Amino acid sequence: MLSIHSIVLGIIALLTVVFLAGWWRSGKRHADRRAPTLDEVLIGFVTNFFDALGIGSFPTSTSIFRLRKMVPEEDIPGTLNVGHAPAAIVEAMIFLVAIAVDPVLLIAMNVGTVVGAWLGAGVVIRLPRLGLQLVLGLGTLVAAALFVAVNLHLLPGGGAAFSLSGVPFVVAVGSSVVLGALMAADVGLFGPCMIILALLGMHPLAAFPIMMSAGALQQLVSGIRYLRSDHYAFGTAVGLGVGGFFGALIAALLVKSLSIVVLRWLVAAVALYVAADFLMAATGSWRERRLRS
Repeated sequence: MLSIHSIVLGIIALLTVVFLAGWWRSGKRHADRRAPTLDEVLIGFVTNFFDALGIGSFPTSTSIFRLRKMVPEEDIPGTLNVGHAPAAIVEAMIFLVAIAVDPVLLIAMNVGTVVGAWLGAGVVIRLPRLGLQLVLGLGTLVAAALFVAVNLHLLPGGGAAFSLSGVPFVVAVGSSVVLGALMAADVGLFGPCMIILALLGMHPLAAFPIMMSAGALQQLVSGIRYLRSDHYAFGTAVGLGVGGFFGALIAALLVKSLSIVVLRWLVAAVALYVAADFLMAATGSWRERRLRS
């Protein structure tokens, strides 16, 4: 009988075949079929190396694109979803095979993320952006402090579980719905997912197959849509894909061999990065509000 992990891997493999076939067809008809530059390959390598460590590749890539005016604004979403998909596939397959997280939790959180993205987006985009950014930033900052305190032996450390039950299970699935909805407000899934599961007592590695499989499924489905419309920068996407494949592969193999103490430091570092990102975004929103008033 097939396991849940095998079924998820099979779905990802099937979507990968459809995705690659679509990319081949799109490449033959795309208006700009240039080869990627070395810069684009390096951007793919670096952003996806950190993506496999839990720091999402989309915000960093978007910042680089806008700073250097590499991709037209309207083509950025398609370029990200198409170009980062190969790395997402690598990450999902490595972590699903290497880490045996509870399959019920895996499926429930993936479904929760999809449900949240589908039903909650309309609610989230109407929330006050400044208040949302401040709450998320300060909450993540507190979480980072908790992980640092555990590693410094100022608080008792838990976090060795690869499954959840009862109230923690409900909280985890509920949080996945919220995180799915928050994606409409440009809140990345990886960092908050790692932090929430670790705070619920799970091993820091346990979050990786959950968030990587969710990310791969989302990017493959979105990528297929963008490939059909050709609304992406072909050369840049190829560069992200080539560099990202190797960046994600190296980082994923590194992560699964780290000790739990090092992984806690990694989660703390991700939490600090995410908190800084939220709080800097809140500062920008506050300045925009002042200019309008």
